[in-house]
Amino acid sequence: MRHPSNIPIEVVSDPKNRLASQLHDVSHGGLSYQAGEPRCPGEVVRLRMPLIADDVETPARVVWCRPNAQGYQIGVEFLREEDAYRARMIEQLCHIEQYRQEVLQREGRRLDSQQAALEWIAKYASRFPAPAPPQDATENH
Repeated sequence: MRHPSNIPIEVVSDPKNRLASQLHDVSHGGLSYQAGEPRCPGEVVRLRMPLIADDVETPARVVWCRPNAQGYQIGVEFLREEDAYRARMIEQLCHIEQYRQEVLQREGRRLDSQQAALEWIAKYASRFPAPAPPQDATENH
């Protein structure tokens, strides 16, 4: 299952090289993001999501890199099981943010993050799919 997102992320390849990017989509085993520079498959990067947890870095391995009109879309796989769990939380945050935008567009109501989360949980959390086992690293994320 892939969930589109526009959450800002930072990609850290070394302590002095921190690049801002946009999360493109999230799956159980990894995610993809938009970048201005290509990455080589097999390269390990650390991902930070400042809106979610500013001080947490998640290691990930580049699985694929595709050129596009904006630069490159890069797919990575998580290296630790706890990061797959974290991805599930990110999936839920993506849904909540999408819900927030839909409510604004459809009803004209401006919800803060907590209000949107409470409403989304009450309406949709019971239907949120159970986590799937990690996929083979050779598959696209």
